[in-house]
Amino acid sequence: MITLFENIHVALPEIIILVTACLALLSDLFFKPSFSKYSTLAIACIGLLASGWVSYLLLGNYNTVILAGLYVSDDVAQLMKIFIAITVLLSFFYSKDYLFEKEIAYGDYLVLGLFSALGMMVLVSANSFLTIYLGLELLSLPIYAMTAMQRTSGDAIEAAMKYFVMGAIASGMLLYGISLIYGATGQLNLLDVANGIATNWQESNTMIIFALVFIVVGLGFKLAAVPFHMWAPDVYQGAPTSVTLFISAAPKVAAMGMTLRLLAVALPDATDQWQQLILVMALLSTALGNVLAVVQTNLKRLLAYSAIGHTGYALFGILAGTEAGYSAALYYILVYSVMSVAAFGFLVLLSHKGFDAVNVDDLKGLNKRNPWLALMLMLVMFSMAGVPPMVGFFTKLLVLKALVDVQLTWVAVFGLMFAVVGAYYYIRIVKVMYFDEPADSSRLSFSRSATALYSVNCIALLMMGLFPAALINACISAFAP
Repeated sequence: MITLFENIHVALPEIIILVTACLALLSDLFFKPSFSKYSTLAIACIGLLASGWVSYLLLGNYNTVILAGLYVSDDVAQLMKIFIAITVLLSFFYSKDYLFEKEIAYGDYLVLGLFSALGMMVLVSANSFLTIYLGLELLSLPIYAMTAMQRTSGDAIEAAMKYFVMGAIASGMLLYGISLIYGATGQLNLLDVANGIATNWQESNTMIIFALVFIVVGLGFKLAAVPFHMWAPDVYQGAPTSVTLFISAAPKVAAMGMTLRLLAVALPDATDQWQQLILVMALLSTALGNVLAVVQTNLKRLLAYSAIGHTGYALFGILAGTEAGYSAALYYILVYSVMSVAAFGFLVLLSHKGFDAVNVDDLKGLNKRNPWLALMLMLVMFSMAGVPPMVGFFTKLLVLKALVDVQLTWVAVFGLMFAVVGAYYYIRIVKVMYFDEPADSSRLSFSRSATALYSVNCIALLMMGLFPAALINACISAFAP
């Protein structure tokens, strides 16, 4: 028993989130509603800050495997946990007023969100197929419930059903692939699986390649990569905007962490096989995501297709199959989570008093109504478009460089072409904000706290672009041999 819990301190981020979720649940249950809505938020924010801080302190430690090989603490996991904590915290804070006005149970949103965040953290530290599946289900199940929280909305119920059905199919595909790998190797630990495949490749290569197809399909659903993306636009549009905000950021980090664990750690000897599948998914996601976003008038659908395009670029890093490529994919998804929470956070903050900001036309003349908020949203759009000196420029630069380094120049050129296509619909939003006349000329304002936090969120994108070295070096060090 003592050996089992040796070095358990490296799992403190998850332990803190679990305790926080339980305390938030008790607060929402026993305190009066007028008090619990503030106490529950305070508990959630303190827990997330503490978890992120502990993850930061654990950076730079040697890889530590605990719980009989089920859990690993390394720099990849700790970096992802920091950004999961940050984006979940921002999601909670931005959603506060929105949920009150829509009469959605705020305490339930926080508790479900915390348990989902716990699943994300377990997932990115998984060192066994068992832990991967446990983390994946703990991540997904609360989000299905969150999507249906606005019970008066038929669109939300429909989105929740689509999300649940597609998520169940994805989990089933992934589990079937994992079972075939277990059948071929007799192992569940990721490193043992890698060694088993290296040893038995000649005898079991057909079964492993067959299993690989199911695993990549499951990952494609969770990443919303083409051709497994069909649920994303409908769920993003139908879910309450506060839930769309939550779905768009932190779960993407966890899904990419799961992809890196399965492909880079468990299946390195099958790289030539899974690269072919990832190549098709990355090319299709980059092309269709950006092209279909151009014709969207609904902001949530536009950003959903944009997310599919960004997933394609992150997959380019994995496609390279090198430490530099994996580092670029990690850097891309971390930065994207901050950009996404800023983009959807603005929509949540803008929605008030029965008004939902869901269409591009709702941003008309935003500069005349509030020049500062228009400037902040412009920073977000330019970062997503990859305009220097915003941090989005460096994310695309690193993944394309990783492709060039492994002689996949034609793929890099393909990605560069569709980056130009993607820039169009981001710049169109800026044009609407600055050059179109507003339908409502009244001044737009958020609360001081919301404006301050949102400004920090957006300016961080500029600062990470002006001073990118720290995060880039951390991502490179995470995959250093």
